[in-house]
Amino acid sequence: MSDARQYFKLPSPFAMKRGGALHGAHVAYETWGTLNAARDNAVLILTGLSPSAHAAANAQDPSPGWWEEMLGPGKAIDTRRWFVICVNSLGSDKGSTCPASTDPATGEPYRLSFPDLSLEDVANAAHGVVTHLGIDSLACLIGCSMGGMSALAYMLLHPGSVCAHISVDTAPQAQPFAIAIRSLQREAIRLDPHWNEGRYDAEHYPDIGMSIARKLGVITYRSAMEWNGRFARIRLEAEQREEQPFGFEFQVESYLEGHARRFVRTFDPNSYLYLSRASDWFDIAEYGHGNVMEGLKRIRIEQAMVIGVSTDILFPLEQQEQIAEGLEAAGAKVEFVALDSPQGHDAFLVDIENYSRAIGGFLAQL
Repeated sequence: MSDARQYFKLPSPFAMKRGGALHGAHVAYETWGTLNAARDNAVLILTGLSPSAHAAANAQDPSPGWWEEMLGPGKAIDTRRWFVICVNSLGSDKGSTCPASTDPATGEPYRLSFPDLSLEDVANAAHGVVTHLGIDSLACLIGCSMGGMSALAYMLLHPGSVCAHISVDTAPQAQPFAIAIRSLQREAIRLDPHWNEGRYDAEHYPDIGMSIARKLGVITYRSAMEWNGRFARIRLEAEQREEQPFGFEFQVESYLEGHARRFVRTFDPNSYLYLSRASDWFDIAEYGHGNVMEGLKRIRIEQAMVIGVSTDILFPLEQQEQIAEGLEAAGAKVEFVALDSPQGHDAFLVDIENYSRAIGGFLAQL
């Protein structure tokens, strides 16, 4: 049994961590598998910045999901055993209330009048979905990338609501390198004249800003090792090169351009800005008197698996080690998995074989 996109109406008003509130807001979610009579076989997935709730194909929407090879009957997250929920982040334009949504108070899109967004708000909205489905405690909470930070917030804000946790390529707080990259991405969007203080439309759209932001992202999602292996210094054929001065000459430039072009109009620029800044703001040290380890020690779960990749420059391996140590200090039985995937931060979307082995093995023994 699986359902395509569904919507959960958040309580109105829905108070936001940094002030302000949303009225008549909702989040989109999808489910796979069947909730058992005891309601104790639920697995919640919280996503990275840009994915939708469509993690895998289902009867109503057979298109492949962003984690297609990981989720389904007989796969690592086996939907014959688990009732799986994936929630689209509050603030994302993939079905949830976001800056592009209509503000009921004005009848116009929120744009920059959308309240400041935090990952705690994302976590609280996802918890609302789980409660709405009649689930008191999740068998497992899985958080990937930005979703891993949202997952840490979820467990802190809702103690006793999670039994086990799988932390995938994430961090207890953003490091200066990650903040710097996201700051540049936001600057590229804001400096595009078509951004117009958030008041763009289909005719006047910050395509160039979004394109540069995406290229910066893709560069940091992969590792130098992979760039060298895939592209080396291979040049484009003469007919593929741009005629203008300083135009694209190398294959890697053309690859980034293709990536950016596919992304640009698929994600609302203001939503991108809000979620990006929410990622920078998240800091588990806030819950531990300024200390990351003390913040992590407040999380009460039974077991966890923390997965990281040695080639991840955005969420480096030492941050995964920190999460593992903190959860262990809090009393959880923790398994730490350090993978050598060459794909960098994006490995969890690409190196399915190694991630499947780890995640499937952990879930099988719950």
